[in-house]
Amino acid sequence: MKATKNLILAVILAVSINNQSFAWGPIGHYVIGKLAEWQMKPQTVQKVEAILHHESISGVGVWMDNIRSDRNYDYTNTWHWVTTADGEYDPSIQEESGDAYAAFLKIKETLKKGGLSPEEERDQLRLLIHIVGDLHQPFHVGKPGDRGGNDVKVSFFNKETNIHAIWDSDLIEGKKMSYTEIATELQKRINPELIYKYTSKTPADWLREAAAIRPDMYDIPENGRIGYEYIYKHYHHVEERLTAGGIRLAQVLEEIYG
Repeated sequence: MKATKNLILAVILAVSINNQSFAWGPIGHYVIGKLAEWQMKPQTVQKVEAILHHESISGVGVWMDNIRSDRNYDYTNTWHWVTTADGEYDPSIQEESGDAYAAFLKIKETLKKGGLSPEEERDQLRLLIHIVGDLHQPFHVGKPGDRGGNDVKVSFFNKETNIHAIWDSDLIEGKKMSYTEIATELQKRINPELIYKYTSKTPADWLREAAAIRPDMYDIPENGRIGYEYIYKHYHHVEERLTAGGIRLAQVLEEIYG
């Protein structure tokens, strides 16, 4: 009986972790990676992709999600999100096993320091690429109390879901565009002023930006039914977050490898 109870608790914990660890569906991560590639110097892209064993920066964006089935990487389970009450980083309210913000800072410094084996560097680089994307999904910089919006149940065009999942994938996939099509549209809007706007901010500012978006994210009708009006009013935040993530991923990779 005790073994059965422990198994049930383990399953509940695994489901809880997995529900929080999806960030940007594959399309979102691919867009951020592609935008980063386009902002980087060709020689830096070549160097990074050599470390990735000739995988693309955009292509490895979902690797950290895929390894959730590998127990060897269980230590990264809580590195997909960070909790902040008001946009400020508070270590006291984070998971004991770590969070996205602290993991990003540590991995960045580890890669800059060097001295890793090729396999270690590849893994650390793939983690970094994913985490930068996660830190630009607003519900992965979530407020305490609702597991990054996973507990906020809504209906999206009559599909029962939660507000977190809508921001992960539904808003993007609803455009019926490939990741390269979305990236191409966003790339047309990038100019030197926009690049400076994003690269002049610190990682701590990234958290504050996400917190500032929250009122719009939780702009949910009383009946919980979300559709065209919500998309019309708030999809621009998705585009802005993807663009910021791409520009900043390029900045980080250039800082390490450029």
